[in-house]
Amino acid sequence: MIAAKNIYKSFDDNDVLKDINIEFETGRCNLIIGRSGAGKTVLLKILAGLLKPTKGEVWYDDVNFCKLNKFQIREIRMQVGMLFQGSALFDSMSVEDNIRFPLDMFTNKTRKERDDRVNYCLERVNLAGNNKKFPSEISGGMQKRVGIARAIVLNPKYLFCDEPNSGLDPKTSILIDKLIDSITEENHITTIINTHDMNSVMEIGDRINLLSLGNLAWSGNKADVLESNNETLKDFIFASPFLQKLRETALKG
Repeated sequence: MIAAKNIYKSFDDNDVLKDINIEFETGRCNLIIGRSGAGKTVLLKILAGLLKPTKGEVWYDDVNFCKLNKFQIREIRMQVGMLFQGSALFDSMSVEDNIRFPLDMFTNKTRKERDDRVNYCLERVNLAGNNKKFPSEISGGMQKRVGIARAIVLNPKYLFCDEPNSGLDPKTSILIDKLIDSITEENHITTIINTHDMNSVMEIGDRINLLSLGNLAWSGNKADVLESNNETLKDFIFASPFLQKLRETALKG
């Protein structure tokens, strides 16, 4: 479990987050959604320890992350996997070297143990045999799966995903969603996903948190979305005519 308690974040005179209180459930895909500028990325970075809140606390289970020293922070970060929006692979490294990088940085495993773990993660994301390829030699969807393999190589308790479907076609986006969802369930990970992809909301949104102008405007699950009367949620979710029709059909049924 990860919890944001009374989180505020300001840059100069700009209040980006205002009194955010969210509990992110273990073993579930927890989504943060909202329009551009709502504060999604800032909140994700605070939860991951990449930014410090102006005020408030971030809890990892029973540990107050904001009160830790640098050595204790390192221990927590070894339990965290991060999938960046653009995959953030090292262009000069092969696929296997990209995935191995966290193992080289944070563990004392033997080379064979690291290679075995890399190969397992490649198999898990359906990329076995692509070890020696470079990012420029594989598709965007494959790069994203390499990013997922790297994010899970340390067998994390917590997984952060920043716009995992950004730049992908709909079919590949569904594949990535299902992969993240299955990894979350299999390993009982606390997964937090920053997204505006409505397919992700309706398919894997175990818990959905809507930010609007720096405030937490709504929380619920994917089943609640179609029945909610929250105007901010409706304005965001049902901007698509297709989803508006889907909602009307669900309410009639």
